[in-house]
Amino acid sequence: MSSAVLIYGATGGVGSCLARMLASEGHRLHLVARNATDLKALADELGAGWTAADVLDDDSFARVAERAPQTLDGLVYAVGSINLRPLARITTADLERDYRLNAAGAALAIQAALPALRASTASVSVVLFSSVAAARGFPMHSSISMAKAAVDGLTRSLAAEFAPAIRVNAVALSLTQTPLAGSMVASPKMRDAIAATHPLARLGQPEDAAHLAAFLLSSRADWITGQVMGLDGGRGAIASK
Repeated sequence: MSSAVLIYGATGGVGSCLARMLASEGHRLHLVARNATDLKALADELGAGWTAADVLDDDSFARVAERAPQTLDGLVYAVGSINLRPLARITTADLERDYRLNAAGAALAIQAALPALRASTASVSVVLFSSVAAARGFPMHSSISMAKAAVDGLTRSLAAEFAPAIRVNAVALSLTQTPLAGSMVASPKMRDAIAATHPLARLGQPEDAAHLAAFLLSSRADWITGQVMGLDGGRGAIASK
């Protein structure tokens, strides 16, 4: 069944993969990202609506809500950051930016879209993105771990607040081969070393995340809410050999 889905971070590795997957299934999309040129190209390819917006801009969410469909069946917030540095080098600006991009931005995006989500009579779903680092400690992850842990809390709180009309879940990723992770996977040696820390001995692919997000958006996940689902090659739960 066709649904209307709003995707923030639509030109990113995961967001664009999910957008193409949903479009191929006949869903109606409204795409949001910062770069208008890349966003328009993707929207034209998929026959989707679009709004160029920066989630660090307080006015962006209302502008998106005005241009997106007034009835939404799903919202995906696939915006994130990878800011890895020791605590001694973390600045107030780092902490504020990571929190705003990952957690506060998600809350504000949902808040702005809430009237459209509540207008739907279908199975309504919100999908956020967290990290394996929110629940498992890794060196130099303090800022991003804090921000993603906030996403986990937001997921559970909103799932309780919106039930039974709107389901809210999060996908907690380990390192995934996207442009955002480009500097970490550019070297084959480094890429193989990080892959080896996962019990399933590989890095994530955008398709892995897109498949799970698409499932959570669908009516097949109608009895799932308030969950932070690990999609991490086993890294969060199993010791690597």
